[in-house]
Amino acid sequence: MAEAAWSTDTGEAVYRSRDPVRNLRLRGHLQRITLSNYLHYQPAAQPGKDLIDLATFRPPPTASGHRPDEDEEEEAVIGWQEKLFSQFEVDLYQNEAACQSPLDHQYRQEILKLEDSDGRKNRRIFTYTDSDRFTNLEEHCQKMTTAASEMPSFLVERMANVRRRRQDRRGMEGGILKSGIVTWAPSEEFVRNNHVINTPLQTMYIMADLGPYGKLGYKKYEHVLCTLKVDSNGVITVKPDFTGLKGPYRIETEGEKPELWKYTIDNVSSLAQPEEEEREQRVFKDLYGRHKEYLSSLVGTDFETTVPGALRLFVNGEVVSAQGYEYDNLYVHFFVELPTTNWSSPAFQQLSGITQTCATKSLGMDKVAYFSYPFTFEASFLHEDESAGALPEWPVLYCEVRSLDFWQRYRVEGYGAVVLPATPGAHTLRVSTWRPLELGTVAELRRFFIGGSLELEDLSYVRIPGTFKGERLSRFGLRTETTGSVTFRLHCLQQSRAFMESSSLRKRMRSVLDRLEGFSQQSSIHNVLEAFRRARRRMQEARESLPQDLVSPSGAMVR
Repeated sequence: MAEAAWSTDTGEAVYRSRDPVRNLRLRGHLQRITLSNYLHYQPAAQPGKDLIDLATFRPPPTASGHRPDEDEEEEAVIGWQEKLFSQFEVDLYQNEAACQSPLDHQYRQEILKLEDSDGRKNRRIFTYTDSDRFTNLEEHCQKMTTAASEMPSFLVERMANVRRRRQDRRGMEGGILKSGIVTWAPSEEFVRNNHVINTPLQTMYIMADLGPYGKLGYKKYEHVLCTLKVDSNGVITVKPDFTGLKGPYRIETEGEKPELWKYTIDNVSSLAQPEEEEREQRVFKDLYGRHKEYLSSLVGTDFETTVPGALRLFVNGEVVSAQGYEYDNLYVHFFVELPTTNWSSPAFQQLSGITQTCATKSLGMDKVAYFSYPFTFEASFLHEDESAGALPEWPVLYCEVRSLDFWQRYRVEGYGAVVLPATPGAHTLRVSTWRPLELGTVAELRRFFIGGSLELEDLSYVRIPGTFKGERLSRFGLRTETTGSVTFRLHCLQQSRAFMESSSLRKRMRSVLDRLEGFSQQSSIHNVLEAFRRARRRMQEARESLPQDLVSPSGAMVR
């Protein structure tokens, strides 16, 4: 079987682990492809392929157990943040004058211990840990793309200057400045620096010294084999990804004598024992159980249910905007009217509200005032009559739009009403409004200069007043004018025991919802009839305003 081809995907791979990162073990294998081992390789047979692919060569089996030259091939098992010194570091830290920081002196002591023992076992493969200076320089100088003339963005520059590591190190309490915690006059640079997302992480680099034989320890021959980053949430970022079943990665050196190297990075972390996994599962189960109990204590165990045959209505609404009105500086007065029969609301519940005064802005041909005023209310409906003829009425939302002048005098801009949706969910309603009209120039001057205009004493007269008990409601003689519209956004929730999994209660649910559906249809019919009545009334007003010689005795206009 032929060896896998080169792997060209050197992008990042992201993993997440709940195990401690100190248990991570990686195995790096590095080998130089030279002319000598190239000639000893034999190509694997591949039908239909005439050219020889270097990746298909495999070394011949040897019974003598001969190993390649140690300088040509190396393998190392590396733990998380395990320090393997390079030849350059060994030569550097043997000189005591080159040690400046406490970390440098620590490295010097470790290197001297290695020299006194058997010496370091690695030659070409070494590591840079989170504490090394190379990590700072690499994070500061890395690019986002492969372009030669890349211009780093503001975010790249800010993130390069942010220390995103050392999340396990805590500062001394006595060294923290207690005064000046709040910056009352922050500068622009201070704001930019403190608005950069800073996720603590640790970094580690697996390196390789690809210098020629006898020339190890030169910085120009150092190459990054693998970069590992682990944050505080257990997210592990590997670049490039673990080799696994993919082919090895390749590195081509530059210079007078270019060389070809191949390497693999594999995850060889030991698996947890069954008893350890069982103990870990018990710990997580106990943790999740306590967290569930904590959440339950915040919510409470008592869930308020409705009585049988009752329906609770919750409305979270918003007065979105108003548009199409004559004057500026608008505000909306609204209230909810509950039917007198079978409907009720809590004593503390407010069923009315007034928005803030809002200036309008031009949007096309209209002037729009955006309120974004939230409101909420709760009501209950008790369904007592189970007869087929019982039809529940539904709450109605009334609104009155007014405008303010410079002297804080108001004028009525329009009245409107809409039946609340009978189905739960999100609804956007646009309510058209009208206002009483008084004919004559004096009325318009009074409205413009002193803000006086006709008003309704009872706002429920916009629709059918709740106090009306007759059979016919006459609005004959009331002159009106169509004005603008108000937009409401409503989120309706319904709660009832009829939604429980019980056959008898499901029957009750169908009875309630069927009546609600019929009421919705009746409301739609009522709106259509109301529109026809308004159109007929306007035609009658138009006929009255025409000269009598243009109107026939039958009431029709003469051409």
